[in-house]
Amino acid sequence: MRKLLNTLYVTTPESFLHRDGGNVIIKVGNEERFRIPIHNLEGIVCFGYMGASPALMRLCSDNNVGLSFLTPHGKFLGRVSGRVRGNVLLRRTQYRMADDAEASLNLAKCFIAGKVVNCRTVLGRGIRDHGDVIKCDRIRCTDSLLVENLLKIEGCTNADSLRGIEGNCAKFYFDVLDELILKQKNDFFVVERNRRPPRDNMNSLLSFLYTLLAHDIESALETVGLDPYVGFFHTDRPGRASLALDMMEELRPFIVDRLALNLVNLQQVCGDDFLKKEGGGIIMTEKGLKEVLAAWQKRKQDEITHPYLNEKIPVGLLPYAQAMLMARFLRGDMEGYPPFFMN
Repeated sequence: MRKLLNTLYVTTPESFLHRDGGNVIIKVGNEERFRIPIHNLEGIVCFGYMGASPALMRLCSDNNVGLSFLTPHGKFLGRVSGRVRGNVLLRRTQYRMADDAEASLNLAKCFIAGKVVNCRTVLGRGIRDHGDVIKCDRIRCTDSLLVENLLKIEGCTNADSLRGIEGNCAKFYFDVLDELILKQKNDFFVVERNRRPPRDNMNSLLSFLYTLLAHDIESALETVGLDPYVGFFHTDRPGRASLALDMMEELRPFIVDRLALNLVNLQQVCGDDFLKKEGGGIIMTEKGLKEVLAAWQKRKQDEITHPYLNEKIPVGLLPYAQAMLMARFLRGDMEGYPPFFMN
């Protein structure tokens, strides 16, 4: 159990939620593990299948506390929010802002600035940790290009120019990411970022992990009452969770790219964990999927200090922290949305 931004995260899968007067009680079997007054909470997020008593649901509904249920791996199942009220106002604000080109652009700048800064940090760590075996001059040259484009973000006057900057930075970054692959170079390399389908093992690994992250962010947005399908940088498209993709920009260098590099460099995955399909696309074997999923769940348990909240949280709760900050910004409780900058 963890309380973050007045939201209680119940991460023990066997937990069941009860009501005792004005208190939320969490039990595992017959043992009480946690108790908190309902007025101290804004939301409850449960990772598991055991559920909650109808009395607890009524308590949450009466006190404007959102109650969300996810699978143990973070897939969104549903949300109990009682009578329609606050979420409608939050989503109406989201929709109005998404229709406002200037407001959308300002938010999009935050996402892309976070992405570029975090890409720089990934490259910088590569130099710091492996400067004796990689081409540091090439990475420093790319870092200079990223800085040059980062400084242009604030002056962007339209979404197309921002997309141009984001595309340039992504190309610069993936052009040198191969330098950070230190082992199994015959099986893992990055010539360019490719997908739908991925054409090499490393791109296949990255695409799979990006999909996992996108699902986690989509679930996080649902838990705070936002619409994952209405974004500010990615345009509306049927079936595409545009806001989840927006918020993924700032998180994927830290959560996914570093994990993918570690999986390869520590030889936790190998070339035999990938198969080439007839059309040339690369997929993971069942063994490879199990290895990557185990590493993904382990990575989400690592603790970091959130740079804005100045509070220790597991990496797996980063999407939920950022979603809550986004909701607070849209409600007018904060002057701006703070993107996540990795240390």
